[in-house]
Amino acid sequence: MAGYPSFCARLTKKVNNEYYIKKQADLRGGEIVKKVALAGLINIETTVAIDKFPIEYAPIDYRFFGVETTVSGVGYNVSKALKTLGDEVDIFSIIGKDIYKAVIKEEFTREEIDPSYVIDSIDEIPQSVIFYDKDGRRKINLDLKDIQDAEYPAENIEKALTRADVVIPCNINFARPILRKAKEMNQVIATDVHVIGDVKDAYNREFMALSDILFFSNEKIIGKEYAFLDQIIKQYDHKIIVVGLGEKGALLYVREDDKIKEYPAVNTREIVSTIGAGDSLFASFIHFYINGHSPYDALQNAIVFASYKIGEKGASKGFLTERQLMEWKKKTHQADGEEYFLR
Repeated sequence: MAGYPSFCARLTKKVNNEYYIKKQADLRGGEIVKKVALAGLINIETTVAIDKFPIEYAPIDYRFFGVETTVSGVGYNVSKALKTLGDEVDIFSIIGKDIYKAVIKEEFTREEIDPSYVIDSIDEIPQSVIFYDKDGRRKINLDLKDIQDAEYPAENIEKALTRADVVIPCNINFARPILRKAKEMNQVIATDVHVIGDVKDAYNREFMALSDILFFSNEKIIGKEYAFLDQIIKQYDHKIIVVGLGEKGALLYVREDDKIKEYPAVNTREIVSTIGAGDSLFASFIHFYINGHSPYDALQNAIVFASYKIGEKGASKGFLTERQLMEWKKKTHQADGEEYFLR
């Protein structure tokens, strides 16, 4: 593949400079552990099982073991997935000073995720309530509180970014200074802008313009995916773009190969809820890509990872280790993607 080695030269250059020696302390099983710097949301998530959409009114429903509250949020979900796959993660985030602070700290300790860059500078943590039906469809109700007005302090950002193999600024306002700093430092930047329908989307435009690797969902462009992707390709300068197609799989664009490949979804186990599917697809792609896989192989692995993840009801649950994923990939019939050349 023409594009893969030249883009990875940026990654290789980072490994071969003065802080390569620092990474030697992270050797596990003869391999250097990759480091990710991520800025993203942490919230408290409550999932509620329902029979079907639309929800019919009733004064009370008894859902034994159908209501569950966990630590979640895009920043946490992606961090946990990367950690489970074997990467080290520095997560920049803002949490509240409320009763959930202790719960979040305990969760970080249990999952062995470093909380050094998580600060409690707002009064209340963002929360979400997610209804999901028996077909795996979901409805998300998200209360961000005042986190969109919060600012992350500039101290120590550069140190964490310097040692990262990739920087992931999630599309939340406090991540914008980290996004800009990473661009200034010429770091590899990957981001997921989730649901968009305008190539010049006012909120997400900066994230799209400054990133090297872009993910988004087709939920607002169903039936227009190729035309919209073509607009993104012409408007920006991404090296890699992935469009999540839900139950149909994903599209992958690699600029230097100048082609799009469409990969079908796979079935690993029964779907419980599709919440967090996009986060898991994104995280697992980044893991395999920074660990030396081609973007094509990375996406095929990510599709299996995401398929298994949606067999759980919570967005931060259902992640496979790399070894488990490889075992599932052997058992899963995965068709090669169809290629579409742009010129």
